[in-house]
Amino acid sequence: MPTSSPSFRPLYLQITRLLEKSLDAGEWRPGEAMPSEIELARRYGVSQGTVRKAVAALAADNLVVRRQGKGTYVATHTEERTSMFRFLRIRRDDGRDEYPASRLLDVRRFKATADVARLLELKPGDPLVILRRMLEYSGDPVVLDEIALPAALFKGLTKSRVEAYHGSMYSFFETQFGVRMLKAQEKLKAIPADAASARILNVAPGHPLLAVERVTLTYGDRPVEWRRGLCATHHHHYLNQLG
Repeated sequence: MPTSSPSFRPLYLQITRLLEKSLDAGEWRPGEAMPSEIELARRYGVSQGTVRKAVAALAADNLVVRRQGKGTYVATHTEERTSMFRFLRIRRDDGRDEYPASRLLDVRRFKATADVARLLELKPGDPLVILRRMLEYSGDPVVLDEIALPAALFKGLTKSRVEAYHGSMYSFFETQFGVRMLKAQEKLKAIPADAASARILNVAPGHPLLAVERVTLTYGDRPVEWRRGLCATHHHHYLNQLG
């Protein structure tokens, strides 16, 4: 009968995990410089080369940003020019990059259904904050987003507070509530527009829409957001880059 051998994580991955825990705890805030590799090597009692590999792993996961001649900084969603298209996958068919205008429709409180509770690792009936917004490209409605957030992490989130903030939704979550959106899992499906979404997106009921469902994760792969975007793809498409 085959036996499994014990597996040991490489040292640099152990240091990566310790650094991630420090980021999660807020030891270094988004946009702040991290200690130098020499300082971190001294802190953890490892070689500078081990720290360099650990920091490279964090950079590959978009947790930190290396700046030539300046050091390593905690990644932040407030750097719009570098982060705006990381999670936004809807592109114009003509190839021109365009960051859409976001128009908030409403903010409501709901209790988590069994499906959403499972995806967000909550209990059915736990309180949620639900946001609906429209993304408009050149004034045309293209994406209708419904965003579900655990109410415990987003206390005090109101429509007026969202509308008063100037920046992306993820930078709002980061700066106002300390919740960093790091990576996401998505699934795509073609669905017919129902009457309500058809009216908002200015299409006929039954018109084909691209439904993009996303679960967004923070440190430790903890889910902190579920969203569904209904996309009208007359002049737009979903773009994913592999490798």
